[in-house]
Amino acid sequence: MTKGTFASALIAAVAILPFTETAFAQKKYDPGASDTEIKIGQTVPHSGPGSLYGVLGRVGEAYFQMLNEKGGINGRKVKFLSLDDAYSAPKAVEATRRLVEQEEVLALYGSLGTAPQTAVHKYLNSKGVPQLLLNTGASKWNDPKNFKWTMAGLPLYPTEARILAKHVISVKPNAKVGILYQNDDFGRDFLGPFKEELAKAGGTAKVIAEVTYDLTDPTIDSQLINLAKSGADVFYNISTGKATSQSIRKVAELGWKPLHLLSAGSTGRSILNAAGIENAKGIVAIRYSKEVGTPQFEKDPEVMAFEELRKKYLPNVDPDNTIAYAGYGQAVAMGEILRRCGDNLTRENVLKQAQNLTGFHSPYMLDGVTYSYTPDNYTPMKTLYISIFNGKDWDISEKPMTE
Repeated sequence: MTKGTFASALIAAVAILPFTETAFAQKKYDPGASDTEIKIGQTVPHSGPGSLYGVLGRVGEAYFQMLNEKGGINGRKVKFLSLDDAYSAPKAVEATRRLVEQEEVLALYGSLGTAPQTAVHKYLNSKGVPQLLLNTGASKWNDPKNFKWTMAGLPLYPTEARILAKHVISVKPNAKVGILYQNDDFGRDFLGPFKEELAKAGGTAKVIAEVTYDLTDPTIDSQLINLAKSGADVFYNISTGKATSQSIRKVAELGWKPLHLLSAGSTGRSILNAAGIENAKGIVAIRYSKEVGTPQFEKDPEVMAFEELRKKYLPNVDPDNTIAYAGYGQAVAMGEILRRCGDNLTRENVLKQAQNLTGFHSPYMLDGVTYSYTPDNYTPMKTLYISIFNGKDWDISEKPMTE
């Protein structure tokens, strides 16, 4: 990688793009915007059990500091406020109200978690404040008719489920599928679309067994034993955290060797390590993002641009912190939305630019993946990759699949 090539990648992430036609109209401002400043915010857990996600806020602060040092966005400095909600719905309400009513931010972006963001969903829509690029993939965020101010930033769970179903049909057209799912909205968000996609294919692939578990269950051994006995040769594992680790380990203990599908949010290294990394070999999951700190992407210009930011502004963040890299990708996307607003910095125009972000490639995304929002469909991404765990790392398919 030449110095010139790297410099070009960094500039691409922060370049002031040509103004849209709105930039040449009369200047328009809502609370949080002026001739000199744009104020935006978010709530994430900087404390408590989810505090590892606090790095999302620190990366956002670093990115906008870097932008400000280069002249800001369309000549305005960005003031970014990342408040702590400790992954608590009541605290998310308190922090969000402060951002809207006291700090008077123009918009919020990158806030985390289905439960905390559900708690402020109606409030922000009633106030007409953009709630953008949420770090949750719940299907409820795709409701532009009733909640037009709220947009997810991650692949929606139904999108992921449909693409996994298409993969099953392509590699095991006669599949007999057994499903374990978390007995809540999270589990059902994956379950229904997966079954619909199998049925739509019209082939012989079918679900032959379904079992549930609750987050309070101490173990899920009995559920896995029943699935293994069912004769299923595909295991769709819609679980999280401890249950994921337990299920991966139990499948290995039973000597059951199905095609094992796992939701992408449960593929973290800590979960696989707890299961026994050797037991995770062959697991299939969707993938849409690059990964920092791995040989596969170390020469990627977009990864190198993030690494330059990390070294300068966040030296205490580990080079392989994928959450930090995700936060960087979302900050770049939010910066792009604001740039496209030009001098029309109203909340309505911020929303309009987010709704039309279709085709924009965040540096966090794999090549071939872009945002797919439209004003009447808030699905963040419709094209994803299939990846297979080889025992050490994830092998990514050559071509992506589209929902």
